[in-house]
Amino acid sequence: MTTRTAEVSGVSAAAPSWLSREYTVAKPGFNRWMVPPAALAIHLCIGMAYGLSVFWLPLSRALSVGQPAAKSCPDMSVFTALFTTTCDWRVSDLVIVFSIGIVVLGISAAIFGGWLERAGPRKAGIAAALCWGGGFLIGSVGVYIHQLWLIWLGMGLIGGIGLGLGYISPVSTLIKWFPDRRGMATGMAIMGFGGGAMIGSPLADLLINNFKSSSSVGVWETLAVMGVGYLVFMLGGAFGYRVPPAGWYPEGWTAPAAKSGIATGHVHLNNAHKTPQFWLLWLVLCLNVSAGIGVLALASPMLQEIFGGQLINQPGVGFSALDAAGKTQVAAIAAGFVGLLSLANILGRFFWASMSDKLGRKLTYAIFFGLGIALYAGAPWAAGLGSTVLFVVFFCVILSMYGGGFATIPAYLADVFGTQFVGAIHGRLLTAWSTAGVVGPVVVTAIRQHQVDAGLQGLELYSRTMYVLAGFLAVGFICNLLVRPLAQSWFMSDAEVKALDKGTVVQSGGSAGIGGGGLSVTAIAAWAVVGIPIAWGIYKTLTKAAILLH
Repeated sequence: MTTRTAEVSGVSAAAPSWLSREYTVAKPGFNRWMVPPAALAIHLCIGMAYGLSVFWLPLSRALSVGQPAAKSCPDMSVFTALFTTTCDWRVSDLVIVFSIGIVVLGISAAIFGGWLERAGPRKAGIAAALCWGGGFLIGSVGVYIHQLWLIWLGMGLIGGIGLGLGYISPVSTLIKWFPDRRGMATGMAIMGFGGGAMIGSPLADLLINNFKSSSSVGVWETLAVMGVGYLVFMLGGAFGYRVPPAGWYPEGWTAPAAKSGIATGHVHLNNAHKTPQFWLLWLVLCLNVSAGIGVLALASPMLQEIFGGQLINQPGVGFSALDAAGKTQVAAIAAGFVGLLSLANILGRFFWASMSDKLGRKLTYAIFFGLGIALYAGAPWAAGLGSTVLFVVFFCVILSMYGGGFATIPAYLADVFGTQFVGAIHGRLLTAWSTAGVVGPVVVTAIRQHQVDAGLQGLELYSRTMYVLAGFLAVGFICNLLVRPLAQSWFMSDAEVKALDKGTVVQSGGSAGIGGGGLSVTAIAAWAVVGIPIAWGIYKTLTKAAILLH
C-alpha cells in the first residue's frame, strides 16, 4: 500500500498547522475505535443544554436568598429584566436561554457546516469548547453581577454556537471511519448529547448545594466550575479527533451495491438543498422531533395531572384535590418519570441507530412513525385503564424513537447524499430541530391551555394533545415514504471528489494499516474517561426513577 503527500509543482507543501484537517489525518496503526470516545467527550458536555432547567428556580431567588419573600417585580418588562439589579428574575425570562441556544444551534450548524468540512473536526471541536465552556463562564459573571443579558449572551447565543459546532463536529468523521456501521457510529456520539443532562443535572445540583450560603444561591460558582470542566473535557475530545486518509476503508469491507439504495457517489453541499429529498428529510426530522419534544416539555405535569392521587395510593383523588404533602410526593414521582424518559431517549439513540444498519434507514423511520402513531393514540386508552406502568412504557418507547431519530438521521443523509459533505448537510438539516424546538412545545402547551380554559381536568387535558401528535407522525410517515434515491446527475464526478481531498491520500484505497480495532490500554483508558460519567449518570437516573416504580 502506497501513500503520497500533496505536492505543488514537484515541491513538497509546507507542513500543515496542528489545528488543520491535514494534520489530523490518521497514521498507520491508528485504532478507529479511539474516535467515538473523542466525540462522546464533546457531546456529553453540550448535552447539558437539556439540563439547564436545574438553574432556573435557584436563580429566581438570586437576590432574595435567605429572605422569606422574593424581590419580585411582577410588572417588569423583559427589557427591564435584562438590566435590573434590584429585582429577582422570573423563570419565564430565564427559560429563554434554552430557546436561544436551540435556535442558534440550528443556525450555527447550518452556517458553519461547510467550514467544518474544510477545517476538520479538531478545529471545530476547539471552537465548540471555547464557546460552550466560555458561555458558562460568561453566564457565571452575569449571575454574579445580576445581569440577565450576560446570561442570554453567554449561555444562549455564544453557548448556542458551541452547541451547533459541537453537535456536528464528529458526524462526517465518524461516518467515514465506520462506513460499515454508519448508524451505530453516529448513534454512539449522539447518545452522548442525550446523556449530557443525565450527568450534568445531578452534578449541578451537588455543586449548588455545596456552594450555596446565606449570601449566595450557589449558581455562579457552579457555572464557573462546570464551565472550566466542560472546556477541559471538550478540548480533550477535540484533540482526540482523527480523520481517515481519503480512499480509506476497513480491511475486508466491500461497499454496498447501488441497488441497496445507498449512494455510491457524493452530492455537493451547494446542491443538496436543491433536491426534494433534502426537504422531505427536513420534514421527517422536524415532525419526529416536534412530537417528542412536545412530550418532554410537559412530561412532569402530564403524569401528575392524569393520575393524581393514584400515584400515592389515593385512587380517585384528582391532582388539584391533593394537599401540599401529597402534591410534593406526586412531584417526586413525576421527576422519576422524567428521568426514565431521559434514559429511554439516550438508549434509543444507540439502539435504533445500530438497528438501522440492519433494517435500513427508511424502514427504521417507518417504524418510528408507524409505532409512534399507535402509541400516541393508545396512551389515552392506557391512562383510561388506570395503568401507570403501561402509560410509562408507552412513553418510554416513544422517547426512545425520538432519540433514535436524532441518531439515525446523519446515516440516512449519508445514504442519500454520500459522505463527502454529510456533516455540512446535517448542519443545514438541523434547522428542522430549531423549528421543532419552537413548534412542539408551543402546540402542546396551547392545546393544554385551551383544555384548561374549557374547565377540563385529568386525562382530558392531554388526550387531544396525544391525537394531534399522532397526526404529526402520520405526516412524517408519508414524507419518509416519498424519499427516493437521487438521480445520478446530482452526484459529483470522480475528478471533482479528488480535487476536494487534501493531505495524505491512499492512492489505491484500502486500510493502510489503520483501523484494525481491538482492545489496547489507550483505548480502554479513552472509553473509561467517558464511560464512568455515563455509568454515574445512569445510576443517578435509575435511583430517581425507582420512586416511580415503588
